[in-house]
Amino acid sequence: MSINTRSARITPAGGNVFADLGFEPAEAQALQAQSQRIISDKIAIKEKLMGELALWIDTENLRQADAAQILGVTRPRVSDVINKKTPKFTIDALVDMLARTGKRVTFSIA
Repeated sequence: MSINTRSARITPAGGNVFADLGFEPAEAQALQAQSQRIISDKIAIKEKLMGELALWIDTENLRQADAAQILGVTRPRVSDVINKKTPKFTIDALVDMLARTGKRVTFSIA
């Protein structure tokens, strides 16, 4: 049995996938804007958590290898945190790393 893996339509980078899915133009634009806001909010949360981890590493005067051992990750992962490579981490993973430093994460909803 053969599976067809050809794509009939590809949305270009910066295109609106909602329009490609057949939503009316105004609704597609609103959905895309909402999606971008959600993505931006998640990136901001990740950057804040990563900043706290980087500050902890700096304050404790740790080498990346030592921080990695405490955080339960590899040294390259620590480098990714310091360089704020947000796509490589979930919020949950960053919260777990902060817990290993003894920090507690709290949040508020507005």
